[in-house]
Parts: sequence; C-alpha cells; structure tokens
Amino acid sequence: MPTSTPTRTTRVGRVTAVALVLGVLAAGAPQAAEAATPVATTPDPVWQQRASATYDAMQDALYTGSAGHGLYRENTDTSTGNPYSFLWEYREATQAALDLQGLPGVGPAYANSAAARVAGFEHYHAVAPGGRPGYESYLPAPLGTGGDVYYDDNAVVGLSFVSQYQATDDPAALDHARAAFDIAVRSWNSDASLTCPGGSDWIDRPDNTTRAANVTGLTAQLAAHLYEETKDAAYLRWSTKLYDWNNRCLRESPGLYRNSLGDDGSVDPTLWTYNSGAMIGTATILYRATDDPKYLQQAAAAARASLRYWTTDDRLQQQPAIFNAFYLKDLLLLDSVQHDPSYRAAAEQWATATWRDNRDPATGLFHFQPSGGGDPAWDRPAATLDQAAMIQVFAALGWSSDRLGDVS
Repeated sequence: MPTSTPTRTTRVGRVTAVALVLGVLAAGAPQAAEAATPVATTPDPVWQQRASATYDAMQDALYTGSAGHGLYRENTDTSTGNPYSFLWEYREATQAALDLQGLPGVGPAYANSAAARVAGFEHYHAVAPGGRPGYESYLPAPLGTGGDVYYDDNAVVGLSFVSQYQATDDPAALDHARAAFDIAVRSWNSDASLTCPGGSDWIDRPDNTTRAANVTGLTAQLAAHLYEETKDAAYLRWSTKLYDWNNRCLRESPGLYRNSLGDDGSVDPTLWTYNSGAMIGTATILYRATDDPKYLQQAAAAARASLRYWTTDDRLQQQPAIFNAFYLKDLLLLDSVQHDPSYRAAAEQWATATWRDNRDPATGLFHFQPSGGGDPAWDRPAATLDQAAMIQVFAALGWSSDRLGDVS
C-alpha cells in the first residue's frame, strides 16, 4: 500500500483535528463546534436485521450461484429477458454486499461475498478495438453479447473498488479504482464551442449528445476519494473541475441539479436525488482531503436545501429507491464530519416507511412502480436493483457512527 495513503484511523483522526481547529477559529459557530466532538454511537440493531434479511431474500430469489458465474438476474421473471442482469444491477448488488461488510459484529461474515462480487466486475470488462477498455452495460462474450460503456456505470464501479479498499486495505482494489477512474474521466467533453463547455458525456459513443449531472458528479466523487487516498494532485484537479462544472452549468438551486445539458443547448430539468447526493458526497470528501472549510459549508448548505425539497410532498418517496440509496448514504457521510440529526432522521423515516409499505412479508422482497419508486406494484417482478437499494440503506443505518466516513 502506498505510504502516502492514510489508514482509515488516520483519516478519521485528521478530520477530527481539523474540526477542532475550525471550532477554535469559529467560536460561536455551533456547526463547526459540533463537528469538533464526534461521539461514536451504536445504531438500533433493527437496521442490521433488516439489511441481512433483505440480502438473504435477494440471494434466494435473484442470485444465480456458482453455476451462473456468481451473477444476478435482473428480476424474478425468468420467462423473458436476458439470463443475467446488466452491469448497473450487478454493481448495486455488489455495493450491498460491501455495505453489509461494514456492519459491526456481523460484517466479517460478508467479507467473502463482498470479495467475490467485486471480483465479478471483470465479467463485464472488455477492451474495444483500438485498446479502449471499459465496463460494458451488459456482459461481453462469452457470457453475453456486450453493450455500451456508460460512464456513470464505470464511475460507480470505481466507487465500489474504493469501498473494498477502505474495508480491506488491499492495494489491488485501489489500483482497480484508479483504472475505473481512467475510464470514467474519458467522459470529459472538450468541445469549446458547446454551451457551457465541459461536463461529462453520458455514454462512450460518437453519437452521444448528452452531458449529464450524474456522470459528472459521480466521477468527481471518485476523484475526490482517490485524491484522499493517494495525494496525487491530478485527482484533486479533476474532482474540483467536475464539481465546479456541475455547480456552474446544471445547478438549479443549492443541492438540486438538472439532469443534463444537450450539445444543442437544451436542458433536461429533471431532478434526481442521486445527483444531489453525489455533489454532497464530493464536497464532504474534498473537505476531508483539503481541509478547506468552503467545501464543508457547501456540503451542509446543499444537504439542508435538498432535504427541504425532497422531504416535501412525498418527493423522496416518489424517487427511485436506488437513487435514494445514493442520496441518503451521502447525507450519512456528511453527518460523519458535521453532525446534523436531520440527516439520519430522513434516512430512517424513508427506510421505515418503505419496509412497512413496499415489502412483501411472504418473500421478503420489495416492490415498486416501474420507475423504481413510489407505492408498491405487487404484480411487478421484484428487481435486483430495488433489493440492493434497500440493503444499502439498511446497512448504512446499521453502521456505527465512527465508521460512517467510509460509507460512500
């Protein structure tokens, strides 16, 4: 492991020390002072129980086992569709295992599953003619027919490698995270003639015309993690460049980001929770990595404003569960640096209501509308993506508060 890479203990200690300095410099600023005195708390065991129960249900219904190369089906309907899931579903199931690995007490029992799922990413990896590598949206030969390289998929695969590195200190996981970043950052659009030049293309294809908030924010978050772990200044430059573009070109208001900007100048104004989350997560990690208080201030402002929006008129409930998993985990990440009880309260309220309303007690599986959110559609096949989302949120709520710095 590189000597410049801080251990998890060092990282937490450094954040606490910085917060103490901020508390001294900003006497009378209650948020800074509050950040100076984090107290480890033990979460309600119900979250670990729900995470484990949902994981068991997902494995029973959707995991293909060793005969199926350790992959997942897209949903419980085996009569149509592909024999295996797309990369997106596989990544989220993998992240679910990684988040279970972080649970106090029972976490080590999931270490082998997490390692196997992470290793399984290679099933989706291919090198296109001309030597252009990437994790494809569907399995390449021999297991499938391949697919396009979506840059948001590759950014979140990189985030999973970071999670595995933080859990194990395995330098190979960090190497894979860096390689995934090299794929994701190819998304940067260098056409200076476009409206608001820059930003990240959505898909690695010549006919792509979309620069997307999700790719830009998630790649910024991955770069921030890699800077924190390696101190390679190139990652800091990329993270701030990507983060600043989203704020300059797609921010509607603090914590809310329009979906995308077309090369023709058109804007898709749709708001998604995971775009809020990626920017909160990026700012939080940049604060930890640089000691610059502006990033903490920006993260907190985005969190407060976005929570006001998303918790009004059942908007959070209507969002896809997997997008909420990103958002709520990024709020918990921020909470690890600057405590605000509203972050956990929002996550617990949504998780409690979803367990009550969307879970089939006979199967232990969750059902949502075709959008991936909203009220249960009991006749819709249970989807891997939805089960993985719930496991991630339940598991993160089950982590001890002194570990939440590794939750993103």
